[in-house]
Amino acid sequence: MKLETIMDLVPEYCRYQDEGCELAQSCLNCPFPSCIYDEPRGRQRLLKNHRDCQIVTLFKNAAEGVPELAIIFGISQRTVQRALKNYSTIIQPGNSPGEIIISTFKRGKRYE
Repeated sequence: MKLETIMDLVPEYCRYQDEGCELAQSCLNCPFPSCIYDEPRGRQRLLKNHRDCQIVTLFKNAAEGVPELAIIFGISQRTVQRALKNYSTIIQPGNSPGEIIISTFKRGKRYE
């Protein structure tokens, strides 16, 4: 029986070029607490949440209808309806006069 030794080199002895991804220029300066590629469907989930926030914003601010939003984003009307159902937007007065704070909530998680 032959035992193979796998060497786990310390970072000082490895050539590693931090190229990042499409969301951050380098992994060491990434704004996310964990890599989106480490989570199952992490990139897909992040992009979908961003798209859904945009849908809600356009629906509330630009008064776009469901059919128009479906055409803009290239998705079905049912997908737009699902996004609107999952998100609720709360507008609160800010600290200074004329300032507003818009908070969007999704399934118990808070995004600002």
